[in-house]
Amino acid sequence: MAHRLFFAVMPDPDTAARIARMKGWLRSEVHVTARLLGTDRLHITLHTLGDFVHVPDVIVARACAAAAAIDVQPFGVTLDRVSSFGRPLVLTASAGQGALADFQRELGDALRSAGLRVSSARFKPHLTLLYEEGKFGQRAIEPITWTVREFVLIDSWLGKTHYDIKGRWPLRGSGPAV
Repeated sequence: MAHRLFFAVMPDPDTAARIARMKGWLRSEVHVTARLLGTDRLHITLHTLGDFVHVPDVIVARACAAAAAIDVQPFGVTLDRVSSFGRPLVLTASAGQGALADFQRELGDALRSAGLRVSSARFKPHLTLLYEEGKFGQRAIEPITWTVREFVLIDSWLGKTHYDIKGRWPLRGSGPAV
């Protein structure tokens, strides 16, 4: 497979830069040596639509139509823990991310209504920082907070560290808060 298609929220540029500045702390406190992902690749995955040799236009069209139907207000996300999910080192939250989980669920409902398959696995919001062998226990960090003002559909070129944004949708704020 050459491509993975997924929906995500991405931190704004200032927040992504703040996350990138964690590199020194990660090296000294957690003893990681791998490079952090580029700031343009930091994201929280909402829904994965599949892996493809060639991304089908019909899947992109249905996904875009479902995304365009979403009408919610911007909401906040706070990540205050660093931990490992095996190989990936990730940022997570100690408290529930109610608005993010509600948004992810609403997007999933819209995708199902558009005839797309959506995983029923429990949503575990996390932002991957890097990939490195080894595990360590969860640690508290100074909270990283940003306001989610848009979501994107990403075509990830597997193994190439390259993303193509297939669509971008602002959270308009005319609908109910999630």
